[in-house]
Amino acid sequence: MGRFTFLPALLVASFSLAAQEPAANNSAPNAVTDTAPLPAMGSLLLDVEHNALAAESARKDYTYRVHVEQQELDGKGNTKKTTTIDSDSLTIDGVRIDRVTARNGKPLTPDEIKKESERIDKEVAKDKERRAKLEGQGKESDSRGDQIITAARILELGTFSNPRRVMMNGRPTIVADYAGDPKAKTRNAAENVIKDLVGTVWIDEHDHTLARSEGHFVADYKIGGGLVADIRKGSRFEAQFAKINGEVWLPTQIHAEGKVRILLFAGFNGTLQVATSDYRKFRSTSTIVGSSDALGPDGNPLPEPASQQQLPQPK
Repeated sequence: MGRFTFLPALLVASFSLAAQEPAANNSAPNAVTDTAPLPAMGSLLLDVEHNALAAESARKDYTYRVHVEQQELDGKGNTKKTTTIDSDSLTIDGVRIDRVTARNGKPLTPDEIKKESERIDKEVAKDKERRAKLEGQGKESDSRGDQIITAARILELGTFSNPRRVMMNGRPTIVADYAGDPKAKTRNAAENVIKDLVGTVWIDEHDHTLARSEGHFVADYKIGGGLVADIRKGSRFEAQFAKINGEVWLPTQIHAEGKVRILLFAGFNGTLQVATSDYRKFRSTSTIVGSSDALGPDGNPLPEPASQQQLPQPK
């Protein structure tokens, strides 16, 4: 997802994780009586971090639909405006972007399509530059050029507690609570966010990948006196993911509520709901999930495959 979904992405990026079974099979977690020893959280998080990096690489082969609904509240807490944005999430030149296809249910006009293409070109170029800069400094980053905070560093910024095993969607899952340390010494703005964060993570015990995450901010968070970023105390979010094609965990749902503003162009005061669907794979032979209109790496539809279940191997 693009940076429009910045708030829940903070938690996902902070833990460098990914998560859950398809929404159609989204049952509530149940406690289990399994007496097997729980894995050590430190080593479990390192495994999750390793698997998240592998998932990030595999995600380049996938595209999917993103539907965002944002409700703005007035001073009395009533909904004053609802906005929807539909996009295609795909990888262009190594950068993950969301290409807007419709706003408020209306497809983009030819002029809007042109402007969107120009925006994407600029965004891809900027993110590649940011990524190259971090790599030149010997620092790891994601496809958007955002620095990755390691599991080891997260353990220095807060504490995991109350580990327990539950069954979620028929799979054993390790649940742990996280509380950032407000006194921790931080190195950048992202770490400042983590130390003011309280939440819970669900880690799939078999795949060692995040199955769900939720959290809230225990203090106001500002950068540049609020001009760069302004997140109000109590703002909360939840993120869920799905295992697609039996090989990679991808996002399915994100929910956020509160008051957040990033720079002058992104933010909300109310609720933000993100749903993803229609996962399609390109570049290699694979079962198509949810659709037969697979897209290529340039975002254009691939030729209709000979079988609705297979994509042709590229020459």
